Amino acid sequence: MPPEAKSGYGLDLATELRQLEVLRDLESSQPIRIVPTYMGAHATPPEFAGRPGEYIDSLIREGLPEIAARGLAHFADIFCEKGVFEIEDSRRYLLAARALGFELKLHADEVVALGGAGLAAEVFATSADHLLKASPRDLDAMAEAGVVATCLPLTAFSLREPYADARGMIDRGLAVALASDLNPGSCYSQSIPMIFALGTVAMGLSFEETLTALTINGAAALGLSNRIGTVEMGKRGDFLLLDAPKPEHLAYHFGMNLVTKVFIGGVQVLG
Repeated sequence: MPPEAKSGYGLDLATELRQLEVLRDLESSQPIRIVPTYMGAHATPPEFAGRPGEYIDSLIREGLPEIAARGLAHFADIFCEKGVFEIEDSRRYLLAARALGFELKLHADEVVALGGAGLAAEVFATSADHLLKASPRDLDAMAEAGVVATCLPLTAFSLREPYADARGMIDRGLAVALASDLNPGSCYSQSIPMIFALGTVAMGLSFEETLTALTINGAAALGLSNRIGTVEMGKRGDFLLLDAPKPEHLAYHFGMNLVTKVFIGGVQVLG
């Protein structure tokens, strides 16, 4: 599965550009594809303290057009949260991004039930992340709109927060993906084995549901499920081999790296 990598830790255009340029250079230097996301709307920088709407104006005026012109990101994302960027500012940003050709993502309803999940459905985002406090009504809207629910159990583990209700999301018809949320603030881990353990042990998912969330649904969260995510005719040959008697050991022998060989496009790149 190609990783998605987000900018958003510079909060000024020059640093955001540098982050995305590094992602482009990193992808060109090795065989694994990286899906870049522009997240200039991650927080309000000090010079815009107390004026998040004006910062969004600056991103719409300068940030989004520059990133689009340079072709540095496929997605645009925003931290839609109470006290950060609320619904109206998030809507303006996302619609401006779509007009420039970006596909859309949201960090939604992580801390409070603001309605970010409902906004994700309204703008037909590809996926929405976190969703710890998303309302049942908004989750239903996401399911109807085809928005992938990306749950981030390592972040909940790190922050000692309750896990997102992935079991309930699946039961109401949502496609659920699992991802790491590796970042320097709230989750400094990219451990897929740990995610697998939390999915099966802590979140109430079956082995098959967890595997699906980490493969084909992860691909769907990137808009790539027609090309990757399963081993079948017509898709790229991305797969790995495990040192295990059967796949279920991903959950049974939990937290361990069982991978012995990795193939990208049918070519062995590790092991």
